[in-house]
Amino acid sequence: MSASLETIHLPHLPSSLEVHAALYKDVQNAASLRQQLLSANSNFEYAFIDASMVISRAHALSAVFRAVNDYLNERLKSRNIHSEIVFSFSPTNNIADSFRKFGISDTTCNLLVVKVSVTPDITHDSVAAHLAQNVQGTLLPFDDEALAGISDVAKIKRAYKLGSLPSACSKQANGAPDEGKRQLELSVLGAIALRGAT
Repeated sequence: MSASLETIHLPHLPSSLEVHAALYKDVQNAASLRQQLLSANSNFEYAFIDASMVISRAHALSAVFRAVNDYLNERLKSRNIHSEIVFSFSPTNNIADSFRKFGISDTTCNLLVVKVSVTPDITHDSVAAHLAQNVQGTLLPFDDEALAGISDVAKIKRAYKLGSLPSACSKQANGAPDEGKRQLELSVLGAIALRGAT
């Protein structure tokens, strides 16, 4: 997969609701991006997620699916679909805490940016052009390999209260995926799903 903005169609959701995702490392202007969010600048209506808190592509997409589903069913608990995506990463119902743990901070170096096409003018090209102008960082492919290089497993385990799980490594010696990482991913996905049941 090439390092560029990716447009994703999530199964079981309307095809018009495209999801655009870009993964960056070495972001230089996180404080400025966060300031645009705080000032509610509609041009910066994105889900800005601290990528060190994302264990896998499935982890990110499950949070996105959850938020889009809540948007379609008019169940948003936060300001808009993009803030709801950040909130959907959280295993608790504390919105402020979820933004502190999973959202962009002034010192964020690795960033996952997600934008949902909730209006027809939000297209792959418009999002790609806006991000190219406004995010100062190096694009990575949005895949498990890239995320494995930047995710902070210890921080993720703390956020989801999974300290008893074995430590995950990206690969075993024989090149097979590490069972600890798979177990962590399943536990994280379970925590996201369970919050919806409360």
